[in-house]
Amino acid sequence: MSMLQDVFSRLEGYASAVVSLQQSLVAIPALGPDNGGQGELDKALYLTEYLKGLGFAEVLRVDAPDARVASGVRPNLVAVIPGQRTDKTFWVISHTDVVPAGDLSLWKTDPFTLHVDGDTLTGRGVEDNHQGIVSSLMLAKALLESNAVPPVNFGVILVADEETGSQYGLEYVLQARPDLFRPDDLFLAPDFGNAESTMLEVAEKCILWLKITVVGKQCHASTPYQGRNTLVATADLIMRLQELYTQFPDEDPLFNPAHSTFEPTRKEENVPNVNTVPGYDVFYVDCRVLPSYSPDEVLASVRAMADVVEQARGVKIAIDIVQRTEAAPPTSPDSEIVVRLTAGIQAVYGTQAVPTGIGGGTVASFLRRRGHPCAVWATCVHNAHQPNESSSISTQLGDAKVMAHVLAHTA
Repeated sequence: MSMLQDVFSRLEGYASAVVSLQQSLVAIPALGPDNGGQGELDKALYLTEYLKGLGFAEVLRVDAPDARVASGVRPNLVAVIPGQRTDKTFWVISHTDVVPAGDLSLWKTDPFTLHVDGDTLTGRGVEDNHQGIVSSLMLAKALLESNAVPPVNFGVILVADEETGSQYGLEYVLQARPDLFRPDDLFLAPDFGNAESTMLEVAEKCILWLKITVVGKQCHASTPYQGRNTLVATADLIMRLQELYTQFPDEDPLFNPAHSTFEPTRKEENVPNVNTVPGYDVFYVDCRVLPSYSPDEVLASVRAMADVVEQARGVKIAIDIVQRTEAAPPTSPDSEIVVRLTAGIQAVYGTQAVPTGIGGGTVASFLRRRGHPCAVWATCVHNAHQPNESSSISTQLGDAKVMAHVLAHTA
């Protein structure tokens, strides 16, 4: 029996192992400090012991200092199964942090207790990004239990902080330990996809998150002329921001959606009572900008609209950048990782993968900027960040088979 046949056979018997691992991961809500949590240490400690239990000879921790969490560190884990060639590695990179559960009334079950219904798993993080973690670790389990030596190294990286920018995650790992990576290495981030297994992400838009603060004058609601209503000014500016869609109309069919997006999202609480005109409002805008435009152009347009509202409403408006990520060079559809993945997806799922660009940000951008082609792919229903987040046991094992196919056909 070939290594690939043996691994496939073992993976088919791992459904209970998938459930058990997901159950443990869901119960550890790894929230970064920007999301009101204490980081990923507890989950990293659990995963370190899990990796050692699988048989990894060494689990390297790359700790990013972060004084905002009680432990002082945001841990990143690296583990490698040596191959016949030890100078080349197929890396699978997943993230350990999750987003908050949100409105608990919208959940049908406890978000931090795994719910199993046939093939479907429900809980915060089961897709984003436990699915990637589980698929890669099920492949590692099969390799180590069979004592198989793959053609090249198989490397697993479990990073922190993906949900809030990756400063303490893969970006830190690449800065602190560039020696881990070689020019011929292959990189997969199983963090985005579709239910048909066909979406193979090779490019991302620029990301520009803005915090907009509107300062006016608070007063009693019965005498509004004595104040400067910041909620009215905020509403005025939000409606004007819709003009960004017409100011930046380019389309690129590689991306879905094909155009840039400019969406007001979060709004902070202003006054606690009904009969007070607010004098202070804060809201946020999430911009995903095609690489044909610079984020500076968008920022200048937002500032110009804010200036108009300042003049018309008698308020002051400050614009702060919460996150800015320039679009990285795309991964070529002809790169080895895309070719290997396409073949694996065809072999396992019988579908033809299509290179695609997305508006979401993934860890792939940090690799691409350093000259490492990275593909982002997984089979998922794409309900990350939503109530009742779910994933499938069968596709987690199917994706592990695709990873195994890539590994077996890499030399």
